[in-house]
Amino acid sequence: MVSREQKRASVLHDKLQLLRSITKSHALSESSIIVDASKYIQELKHKVERLNEDITTTTIPQTNSNNKTSSWPQIEVETLEKGFLVNVYSERSCPGLLVSILQVLEDLGLNVLEARVSCTDTFRLQAFGGEDEEAMINAQVVTEAVFEAIKNWSESKEQG
Repeated sequence: MVSREQKRASVLHDKLQLLRSITKSHALSESSIIVDASKYIQELKHKVERLNEDITTTTIPQTNSNNKTSSWPQIEVETLEKGFLVNVYSERSCPGLLVSILQVLEDLGLNVLEARVSCTDTFRLQAFGGEDEEAMINAQVVTEAVFEAIKNWSESKEQG
């Protein structure tokens, strides 16, 4: 018959092995597995913080002519192996915005290889862009350029 202590030790061992596999730790000792898990949790916290920062920098409030607050289109740029996936979404239709965004992507040296666009009641753009060979562009640069395109589009719309 298995004693309570042996059962508890077996359960603890199983849980440590599960923790080891989740954190992709190669450690063998219990304390090293726990240290690796702690480091893994810290990495996850940093990733969450960076994602939250990205969310707050890509959703910027705007005031329209009636002084009601609406939000600018949301921008999300994901770096792929050879290019970017650019997602832009707005809860309202944005006539002319597509041209502005595509022009900026071209100016950056990104070739739009595939795009899905919806401009009926809302605006949604999902574009896959490949970089020119000599271009070394990061996702932040693409995000800022698309934001500038939206800003310029908005200003030209207000003036027109």
